[in-house]
Amino acid sequence: MRCHLAGMVAACCSIAVPVFAQNYPERPIEVTVPFSPGAVTDVLGRALADGIGASLGQRAIVVNRAGATGAIGAAAVARAAPDGYALLFAPAVSLTVVPLSNKQVGYDLNSFEPICQTFKNEMVIVVNPKSPFKSVGELVQAARAKPGAVNYGHLGVGSIPHLAMVEFSQVAKVAFNAVPFKGDADVMQQLQGGQLDFGAVVLSSAAGSGLRILGLFADQRNPATPDTPTVREQGFAVAPSSFGGLLAPAGVPAAVKAKLAKGCEAAAHGPVYARLARSVFQPTDYFADAPAFAANLRKDIDDKTRLLGLLGELK
Repeated sequence: MRCHLAGMVAACCSIAVPVFAQNYPERPIEVTVPFSPGAVTDVLGRALADGIGASLGQRAIVVNRAGATGAIGAAAVARAAPDGYALLFAPAVSLTVVPLSNKQVGYDLNSFEPICQTFKNEMVIVVNPKSPFKSVGELVQAARAKPGAVNYGHLGVGSIPHLAMVEFSQVAKVAFNAVPFKGDADVMQQLQGGQLDFGAVVLSSAAGSGLRILGLFADQRNPATPDTPTVREQGFAVAPSSFGGLLAPAGVPAAVKAKLAKGCEAAAHGPVYARLARSVFQPTDYFADAPAFAANLRKDIDDKTRLLGLLGELK
């Protein structure tokens, strides 16, 4: 009797999973953006959520849970039920650098199931328009002539612009004097005032600021700034970026993940999101499917482990 009952339970469970997936989503989906409203990540996340909602026939509501470089929102989603109703829209830094730097955040990359990558923020080296530096090579020459005397501003220790410069310094074999700030706006203000020699900021922050962009950290030129050469073109093989996208808690059913992935791809390639992506200087290859997104995140763990190790930030 007991064996018979166990068999019935197992049979019911095996039927329940595909039925659940078939009916998904039956209620609104909550997409957590772990940053404040109005930030680029938030704006892109809202556009993507609207597109996914339209594709799946159910509302996708964005909830902002800001703080600790995305750790507060990411941890909340990591603890949520893996049923496809709690999702995370976040940059890789919140999934790789943050848990690598702080083991107490309560999650790591294995806590999530990548759905699709939908953005890729590129970094640039910028100077005051009156700066004597006209190329990345000239910056390097000045730093070699006076090690530690050339100052640059960045978003903060462990940020992607900072780590981009750590890698650049290693490749170029030079020492710059790094000055941390709370945001790109602070860096650019100091540049415009002449207090810094150069800055490492996000392309979308620098564009239209009046500052001179010396080089783009990317494998190829951005179509929005075709006259800006890459750092790689100028002889330095460094091309880090800040990418990210949509994730679900680990353990989400495969059928639910497949639906989300289909909806995410449709939204990311839709006219609304694509137009918005162009307006915030996204490269043409901002999208990646689930396997490629997962591979990019694993590679980012390796890259950031090495760079954080150079900083002595690993705990």
